[in-house]
Amino acid sequence: MECTVSWTGASGTRSGMGFVAETGSGHVLTMDGAPDAVKPENGGQNLAPRPMETVLAGTGGCTAYDVVLILKRGRHDVRGCSVKLTTERAEVDPKVFTKIHMHFTVTGKGIPASAVERAIGMSHEKYCSASIMLGKMAEITTGFELLDVDS
Repeated sequence: MECTVSWTGASGTRSGMGFVAETGSGHVLTMDGAPDAVKPENGGQNLAPRPMETVLAGTGGCTAYDVVLILKRGRHDVRGCSVKLTTERAEVDPKVFTKIHMHFTVTGKGIPASAVERAIGMSHEKYCSASIMLGKMAEITTGFELLDVDS
């Protein structure tokens, strides 16, 4: 796997803190920093997610993918899955994630809560590379709600 991240500058100048990531699979992701009120030349323009937000989004995507796949392989009628990630970060640099909570909302027909709990556990213990990696640095907790649909 590979990825090239390039600084974009701002509007053709070499200021701003925008970046473009080109992934090995041929996709592009933009990132930007937060504006800096004290030194605007050192801040971003708030035009895209922060790099640490993309780490969080990638982790959410990784674990949600696992949960859906595990439920589908178990022949459960899963219709939707989302995960809301909330974090706490260290106060000083490097401001790593110290706590991450993942709250899953799974929608489906007749899915037992035990199957959702099992899928989340399998993702975090065996399959989700991103959450397993972050779990070496941060305390990760999970929760879920299961929404049953009629048809």
